[in-house]
Formats: sequence, structure tokens, C-alpha cells
Amino acid sequence: MARAKLDRIDRRILSDLQSNGRMTNVELAERAGISAPPCLRRVRALERAGIIKGYHAELSPEALGYSVSVFALVGLNSQAEADLKAFEELIAKWEEVRECHMLAGEADFLLKIVAETWDDYQKFLTTRLTSAPNVSHVKSMMVFRTAKEVPGVPISPDA
Repeated sequence: MARAKLDRIDRRILSDLQSNGRMTNVELAERAGISAPPCLRRVRALERAGIIKGYHAELSPEALGYSVSVFALVGLNSQAEADLKAFEELIAKWEEVRECHMLAGEADFLLKIVAETWDDYQKFLTTRLTSAPNVSHVKSMMVFRTAKEVPGVPISPDA
């Protein structure tokens, strides 16, 4: 995908929406230094271009009973494209898997998995993940504390 050409106003809009997706169009326009109608047109254009992919609420896992977060390095027996796609399609169905990244190196995939308890994670690991077709090994790393978690990418409105 080619890098999008964004002006100062587009970068300001993106920066503001990334930090507060619930900002009203009027407030967004004011912060960008333009009126509301052209601001809304710019936001819609950024959405159509695929630069803005969606809007989401940030939820507290702990408040919803998910006290366990685990990163799992998953190795497959085969790295043929069909096998990689089959694994991706399988884990897309598992709600516990919140992120999936294909890697180069020691493992084929890095998964972020949430569970209510450590026992729930172990059950998921043994009954689903390690028994999935083509999985050769899984290395689990339990999260004790998260010091930084910032979604998106750095955007400097003045660049």
C-alpha cells in the first residue's frame, strides 16, 4: 500500500481521532482550524481511503473478568501459504485470541490471548491451540503488568 499524502489538517484530524474517537465533528473541526462541513468531508475521505479503519471503545479486561493476558509464540510444522492461511482462519474464530501476528524468525505467529483465569488459559492451550492442525509448538508468556499500551501509530500534526 502506498503511503498516503496527508496535509497538516489531515494529520491533526487523525491525531485527535486516534486519541479520542468520540470527539464531535464540531470539536474536531475547531481543533483542526476548519469549519465542520469540510472537516466531515475529510474524515469520510480518510475512511474511504482506509486510513481510518474503524472506531472502538477501549475496555478494561479486568473489569470484565479477564485477569489473564498471555502472549503465545506458535510454531507450525509447515509454512506453506495454504497452511498459514488455514491457521489464521482457525484462530479468527477463537474469541480468546485478540491479536495474531505472523512473524519471521523462531516462531511463525505471535498471539495475544485473554482468559478469565490461568486454568481457563491452560484449558484453551491444551484443548484447542496445541491440538490445532499443523501446530508444532507453543511457548506461552504470561503478562504480569502492562507499562504502556498505545493503539495506533505516532502522528505529528505539525510534521
